[in-house]
Amino acid sequence: MTFMKGEGLSVSFGDEIVLKNLSVEIEEGKIIAILGPNGSGKSTLLKVLSRNIKPNKGSVYLDDKNLVQFSGKTLAQKMAVLPQSPQAPSDLTVRDLVEFGRFPHQSWWQGKSKQDDDCVGWALRQTGLIQMADRVVSTLSGGERQRVWIAMALAQKPEILLLDEPTTYLDICHQLEIMELLANFNNEQHLTVVMVLHDINHAARYSDYVVVVQDGQVFAAGSPREVITEHTLREVFGVESEVILDKAGKPVVIIQGLTCKIG
Repeated sequence: MTFMKGEGLSVSFGDEIVLKNLSVEIEEGKIIAILGPNGSGKSTLLKVLSRNIKPNKGSVYLDDKNLVQFSGKTLAQKMAVLPQSPQAPSDLTVRDLVEFGRFPHQSWWQGKSKQDDDCVGWALRQTGLIQMADRVVSTLSGGERQRVWIAMALAQKPEILLLDEPTTYLDICHQLEIMELLANFNNEQHLTVVMVLHDINHAARYSDYVVVVQDGQVFAAGSPREVITEHTLREVFGVESEVILDKAGKPVVIIQGLTCKIG
């Protein structure tokens, strides 16, 4: 079932056209990866889907309701958004940051409720952070900090989570840790996950549906096996590759060389 869709999305910054009449559909309860080279418009697309950028043309719908019709509070109760490399105040503890995820569910005249405390505790446990709850966020490793941000989003109890390059600057072990964490929440909580990724093999392994963006338009969209092909790698990313299938039948990309010119 289509849970979110963007129809005819166009975005320009001055004379620069970033998205060109782009349409995309996101199925409920699935993991969707958005791929594309630098400057292709993939992060802009995510910002439009999260209502952080207003498109020049086109509309975004969530549960068949135009995104502009949601109040900020109501939208935050349904959607959590993690930008690329978010920064927390230097003296904030892990628990403090995760508690921010409960703000959309609180009234200005009320303090924290038992439900808020329960949701924060649940998010800390689910992300393996309960023993770090009183640690200052700035003292944590990159992988640990990313888990804190994900815990904050989970405490929000959203129906859909949008992330911009959640594994940026992490080593391979912590990249896989974050991807496994997101996959588990998708499977166990039926959480719809939409994320911009640079690593094509992460997209192939963890996503149900892949959208490849090139020059502000959808070059290809479908299952990883349909989309992650040698043709796509050559035409969109400018590389020669071999795409094989792993034991689970998922594509694995082996880069063999460049077809594009550098400089």
